[in-house]
Amino acid sequence: MLILNQKQIKKIIPLNKIKQVVACVERAFYDYGKKKVQMPPKIYLYFEKYNGDLRIMPSYSDKLEIAGTKIVNVHPENPKNGLPTVIAAIILNDSKTGLPISLLDGTYITGMRTGAAGAVAVNYLARKDASTLGVVGAGQQAIYQIAAITKVRKIKEVFVSDIHQAAIDKLIAVLKKEKIKIKKAGLEEAASQNILVTITPSRKPIIKKEWILPGTHINAIGADAQGKQELDPAIFKKGKLVIDDWLQASHSGEINVPLKKGIISKRDIYSSLGEIVSKQKKGRKDNKEITIFDSTGLAVQDLYTADFVYRKAQREKIGRKVNLF
Repeated sequence: MLILNQKQIKKIIPLNKIKQVVACVERAFYDYGKKKVQMPPKIYLYFEKYNGDLRIMPSYSDKLEIAGTKIVNVHPENPKNGLPTVIAAIILNDSKTGLPISLLDGTYITGMRTGAAGAVAVNYLARKDASTLGVVGAGQQAIYQIAAITKVRKIKEVFVSDIHQAAIDKLIAVLKKEKIKIKKAGLEEAASQNILVTITPSRKPIIKKEWILPGTHINAIGADAQGKQELDPAIFKKGKLVIDDWLQASHSGEINVPLKKGIISKRDIYSSLGEIVSKQKKGRKDNKEITIFDSTGLAVQDLYTADFVYRKAQREKIGRKVNLF
């Protein structure tokens, strides 16, 4: 088994090479849309005492001839103890023998592939001339969303809103190295851009429908568990709603609360992103259409990215090999 830690993975796919991960994730969406992968929905274990949860995410690609399982937690209180909110590990298995062939840090891969998924959605759903980006929530995932989206659109201005100035300051410092300039903004200003990304743990709508202008594309990233939501559900009635996976989105995505309340139904969903990437459905209709991507994160995104990292590590002789048996 090849063991790869976060430092080694960052060397293989540094932030400025996130476009390589965008390509991996786009292939994952394509194969998912063509039903060439096995991917049961996430399994959740809830630790209510500690305001956290653990998620188990298996998948298999016949094309790659590899399987993988990510074990990932989400603990919002972790930063108080100097730990990331999200911590993950990924195990890859050879499909021929079932043997585990690699153990990888999944925390960085999760961040990179989530940002890449946002970029894939932007590439297929946002206006081609989109030049402004609004981001609500300046946590770690904002770094990856901005880095990836600026690789698929010529973004002139990035507006970031967060209740914590320190989070914005950190974001500015990190992305300055990537030559990306950030402007602090209020909620309405951030929401009124060509592209909007929401990345908060909110359990009530914080983005009002009247802030969303014609032609806007929205990546709704923050809702990743039951009861979470960031958008006024009325926005769904104004635009084209695209999900990554029905079972996951209906259970824990941005649409989970409006579905339970009967505000929207499955009929209001236009398609999955995989169907659009695999050309079974068309993407944006015109420059006035509002598009929304409800991203819950697919196990195949982790699998395709981890497979890329594993193969490159083998070629470059990076990592440490151990014999478990």
